[in-house]
Amino acid sequence: MPAQPEADVRLAGSDPSPERFRQILGHFCTGVTVITTHDADGPAGFACQAFAALSLEPPLVLFCPSQSSTTWPRIAESGHFCANVLASSQREVARVFGASGRDKFAGVPWSPGPTGAPVLDGVLTWAACTLLDVHEAGDHYVVIGQVMELGDVRAGQPLLFYRGRYGVAGPTEGPPEVVDTLLAWPRHADWM
Repeated sequence: MPAQPEADVRLAGSDPSPERFRQILGHFCTGVTVITTHDADGPAGFACQAFAALSLEPPLVLFCPSQSSTTWPRIAESGHFCANVLASSQREVARVFGASGRDKFAGVPWSPGPTGAPVLDGVLTWAACTLLDVHEAGDHYVVIGQVMELGDVRAGQPLLFYRGRYGVAGPTEGPPEVVDTLLAWPRHADWM
C-alpha cells in the first residue's frame, strides 16, 4: 500500500509562467556540456545543460537545443555531434559557448573527434555521436544521438549549473556510493 502524505503537509503552487518555471527548475543541478559539430563552414557549438544518457543498449544520449538556436541547424545538417563534458575549471568555456554571435572557437583549443566534431581540450570526457532522431517539444527539440565512440575520462570535477550559477561538486573521496555500483548491480534496470 502506498504511503499516505501527512495531513498537515500542504502543497503550495503557482502558475507555471516561464519565469517561475525557470526559477523552480533552476533548483535541479545539471552538468554542463558543449555540443559541437563540424561542417563546410567550420566548427560550431553551444553550451548545453539539457544533456542526458538515454539508453545503454544501444548506447543513446539526448540533448535539447532551442528552436531558435543558430547552431542546431548546422548540427542537424551535418548529422553528427560531440558532447563535451566540461570540467570545473572550464567556466569561461561555458560562458563563451553560452553566448551567441561570435567565433566561439577563437582561443579554445580543440581537435577533431572520430566524426569530425570538435573535442575541446581539457574536458572531463566526451561522446562522439551520429544523429538518430529529432522530436519537437515546445520551444525546443529533443535530439537523440547514437554514441559511436567515447573518450577517456580525466581526473577532476565536473562543471555544474545550479540556480543560475556555475558550481562544482563536493568531495568524491571515500567508499563508492550506490550510484557508482549500479551498472554492476543485478537490478540495474531500476536506475537506467
